[in-house]
Amino acid sequence: MSDERRGYVYGLTAYVMWGFFPIYFKHLRPSPPLEILAHRVVWSVVFVALLLAVARNWRFLGRLVRTPRLLGGVSLAALLIAINWGTYIYGVNSSRVVETALGYFITPLLVIVLGVTVLGERLRPLQWTAVGIGGLAVAILTIDYGRLPYIALILAASFGCYGLIKKRMSLPPAEGLFVESAVLLLPALAFLTWLNLTGGAEFGHVSVLHTVLMLIAGVLTAIPLLLFAGAANRVPLAGLGILQYVAPILQLAVGLLIYHEPMPPARLAGFGLVWLALIVFTADGIRSARASARIRAAAVTA
Repeated sequence: MSDERRGYVYGLTAYVMWGFFPIYFKHLRPSPPLEILAHRVVWSVVFVALLLAVARNWRFLGRLVRTPRLLGGVSLAALLIAINWGTYIYGVNSSRVVETALGYFITPLLVIVLGVTVLGERLRPLQWTAVGIGGLAVAILTIDYGRLPYIALILAASFGCYGLIKKRMSLPPAEGLFVESAVLLLPALAFLTWLNLTGGAEFGHVSVLHTVLMLIAGVLTAIPLLLFAGAANRVPLAGLGILQYVAPILQLAVGLLIYHEPMPPARLAGFGLVWLALIVFTADGIRSARASARIRAAAVTA
């Protein structure tokens, strides 16, 4: 198997795992979202620490301590990913899987907006078209829901900003996940301690299956991230751009086919506009990548 094909296998596996996450989180009820989030943080630290101990790779901690700006960036990234995880868990366990899928559909469009507003990037005409169609889709969905689709918007905004911060740092995936989870570890442990003292903890009191599923939260958090990192190093950017739609498509299918969430005509129209925006965005990205490749090839030939 070629290196690029292996990268596609890694990427597809990661996105399929993320796509079926709603089923996993549904099985963590009756634990409330904050308890699930706290356990996800704690067991992520434990699992990734074991991986790093086996690899004997702790040198990055020294660099982190010596660079306050990097430490501040990691702390902000940790806060954003906690908001993302917590919102996602809440969305799934409040029977809004379809809306969580919408959040990850519109994330690429929101990343474009962040590029303009934060990085001062200039958009190509088709990118502006995609953003405009996406804005119209959100307006239609707001009318359909009778409110802003706030779960989708929080998911998109938190993950988009998280990606922006991560892009400016150079920590590898395992090390990055460890540090981000470690920043959240003390608040998570304090919250779990409070839950146990007040008798509100569900962990260990529901069933053996529930306890086991909570314990493997760290493994299920880390493995797709590590697989994605392996894919990112082997697969062209255009290929990754297409793969990223696998997870929300599967989440949407889970919400509609397994949990039978409603999809009235107006909501379907809103999703249709989101998909149209993504087709325009992806086609423009592929066209731009091919043009850049031709320019580079011509420069090498010259």
